Amino acid sequence: MTERTIAILEKLVSFDTTSRNSNLELIDWVEAELAAQGLSSVRSYDDAGVKANLFTTIGPTEQPGYVLSGHTDVVPVDGQAWTSDPFRLTRRGDRLYGRGACDMKGFVASCLAGVPRMLARPLARPIHLAFSYDEEVGCLGVPRLIAKMGEAGLAPAACFVGEPTSMQVVVAHKTKVSYRAVVTGKSVHSALAPQGVNAVDYAARLVVHLQEIGRRLAAGPSDGLFDVPFSTAHTGVIAGGTALNIVPEHCEFLFEFRTLPDVDVDALVAEVEAYARDVLEPEMRAVDPATGIQLEWLSGFPGLDTSPEAEVVGLAKRLAGRNDHGKVAYGTEAGLFFAAAVPTVVVGPGSIEQAHKPDEYIEVGELARCDAFVDRLIDHCAA
Repeated sequence: MTERTIAILEKLVSFDTTSRNSNLELIDWVEAELAAQGLSSVRSYDDAGVKANLFTTIGPTEQPGYVLSGHTDVVPVDGQAWTSDPFRLTRRGDRLYGRGACDMKGFVASCLAGVPRMLARPLARPIHLAFSYDEEVGCLGVPRLIAKMGEAGLAPAACFVGEPTSMQVVVAHKTKVSYRAVVTGKSVHSALAPQGVNAVDYAARLVVHLQEIGRRLAAGPSDGLFDVPFSTAHTGVIAGGTALNIVPEHCEFLFEFRTLPDVDVDALVAEVEAYARDVLEPEMRAVDPATGIQLEWLSGFPGLDTSPEAEVVGLAKRLAGRNDHGKVAYGTEAGLFFAAAVPTVVVGPGSIEQAHKPDEYIEVGELARCDAFVDRLIDHCAA
């Protein structure tokens, strides 16, 4: 059984579905494999028509069923020192190396490997396969897939998002929003610096304000089940200026908030905006009214906050053969299913510690445990 999963994973890894690329070759292959087994699928595309989600139902559509959800895109390998071709699955002992092997084509492969067993059983409740695009760049694809589910009148009983959790059931993750701050100053010769508006200086002050918010969040509400137990503020990229003897006219930086489910992330963004509008811009515009600060939303997704007592949690634990559950700081598409009123948990093979790294790998035993999860779900749906 797991050998079939490995064979499918080998094919999936061979498609370079880095988020900047199209995923249509992979989607074409998966759809053809499902069609060869008598199954029809529904696509939903991005605006450019170069990326697609794929949704397939096995079993009766009139009953509430279970969604197995995974994304098809992967992060770049640029600048990473791989010891083997990242887009060719390489087995060394009990480890399978390749970009996406862990995050999260291993889960997708396990789901696809289970399809013949799903078809061989008379399912009383359906199993839905939901494969998305652009999760790695802000969960951009899955909202369209969820919308298609709604248009079809589907109200699933539960959703299992197969991000790598080492098959632990994850009941919650943080909300995330990311922004670009663009600071426009006034350029003059550095000898005349007081006559200009230094965009780097004002960007730095805003970054320090974000740092102060982060310190406050670290001392605020916490939840020990999260791997990082408090909300965080983070600045990741900054660029500005052209030469030391020129007061910089432009600076921009990227920042994000990752918040616990009960923390108002919109209020934190509003606080940053208020500091820019009420404190920094009046000083800047006293020198030149054309200066200012703009905040541009880049991406975001809602948090997941499923009660540990929810039916989906108990079911997921039985399917995974585990009694524990956890919460994580990283985000997933689970928050979007949860926001659409679909009971959802995250549970999948592989360790998040291996995701996004050079020589990313998944252990064969993890795939076997995921295959067992899928088999138990088939038994549950056939009951």
